Amino acid sequence: MALQTQTGTSTDLNAQIFQRLHPRAYLERFIKEDIRPDGREATEWRDLSVHVGSISTANGSALVRLGDTTVICGVKAEIAEPDLERPKEGFLVPNIDLPALCGPRFKPGPPSEEAQVLSDRLASTITAAGVLPLSALCIHPERAVWVLYVDATCINYDGNVFDAALIAMVAALKNTTLPTATFNEETGRTMCSRKLRKPLPLECLPVSYTFGVFDGTTVLADPAAFEEPLLDTSISIVLDEGGALLSAGQLGIADKDTMSMCVSAAKERLETYGREIYAFLE
Repeated sequence: MALQTQTGTSTDLNAQIFQRLHPRAYLERFIKEDIRPDGREATEWRDLSVHVGSISTANGSALVRLGDTTVICGVKAEIAEPDLERPKEGFLVPNIDLPALCGPRFKPGPPSEEAQVLSDRLASTITAAGVLPLSALCIHPERAVWVLYVDATCINYDGNVFDAALIAMVAALKNTTLPTATFNEETGRTMCSRKLRKPLPLECLPVSYTFGVFDGTTVLADPAAFEEPLLDTSISIVLDEGGALLSAGQLGIADKDTMSMCVSAAKERLETYGREIYAFLE
């Protein structure tokens, strides 16, 4: 029994060393066997769970787990003056932080370039999808509007944080309520009710489905952290709850056939697990 345990331990150690020294060859060996290092098939997604209302001090919040990737998001509302060019519109400010505690690849200090790029992608996706009409954040034209800071933090990074963060932000906005506010023109002040609150009138609930292309031919759904640096291309397909294509972004180069394959796979995922996914957003 001792000899078997020692042999098994030695084999595991050799595999870990090979994985670290030759990660691409390590992944190639798995792909040839039609399986991935974490045991999934190429088109298999990791389990998703969403918990809302986890931050009591926020106006809305959500905690999302996609496999081992964990993102928490809180929405904080403040009152400000509107932009002079858009006197009847409020502000929606999405942002994500990738702190050093979420994974060994991230360092302490100011937001990394990766976090800034990810924040821009999330902001443009939410804006383009029309999740929330900014006019709904107007308290009084030209005088007072709501500013919603949608701040997400990655607690544990195991790949595909874009999908997890987008779901966390949408779920947090869905969970958000704002106090009824009125602007007094005589005093120039905004008064908020302590009892009356209302939810946000969300018009779209986008969900992203990200794929990675390995070795130019193999498409992997929901890439994990080990797989991400080895991918030639990353493709994110964003659909609404009805299956309409909102956007298709890519980091790298992908041909039309690959893009079409990813769009079809995303829609199939939505059709198969749509009730499950959107149950989290209700």
